[in-house]
Amino acid sequence: MWQQRLADLVTACHWIGSKGWAPATGGNMSVRQDPQWCWLSESGRDKGSLTTDDFLQVDIATLQAPSGRIPSAETGLHTLVYRLFPEANAVLHVHTPNATVLSRLETGPQLNLSGYEMQKSLSGQTSHLDTVPVAIFDNDQDIAALAQRIEHWSETHPLRYGFLLRGHGLTCWGKDVSEARRHLEGLEFLFECELKLRSFGTQ
Repeated sequence: MWQQRLADLVTACHWIGSKGWAPATGGNMSVRQDPQWCWLSESGRDKGSLTTDDFLQVDIATLQAPSGRIPSAETGLHTLVYRLFPEANAVLHVHTPNATVLSRLETGPQLNLSGYEMQKSLSGQTSHLDTVPVAIFDNDQDIAALAQRIEHWSETHPLRYGFLLRGHGLTCWGKDVSEARRHLEGLEFLFECELKLRSFGTQ
């Protein structure tokens, strides 16, 4: 089953690359193999041309890769999602301009999205009248410390679909690659709408 999940992720990476959402080899993507292991894209690879050979098996608890190859510096964000959300089986981390800019314009701890029909692209959302909160965390080169802050936030504020890193990008997830991809595309559309709305001086 996880082999098909990995093949689906490679297809999604090519789609992400074609969108320009992981420029200059940025971003990283993963799928869960089982409760202990995940497969994470190797650093420095063009996401638009990845193959299954470009993914490393990583221990979710220890962040170690048995192959001896060095996993991404942001491995700890992927393993955090898998630890916090047992139902999550795919994680996508991208550097889209909309997510990056909006995360800097919004100075509070979360972005609240409301009034958009496309909110229903997010699992469990049934109305444009709902408010969808997307947490924003200050960027940090110390990924372990960043992961700890995110985990602490999640203890009192539910994280759903994804979170933003300020000036950095979006991390989102789903029960499978298809759902993670839908959440990515839906959130990206909502971020673009919110940016355009703000450009007119409206929030």
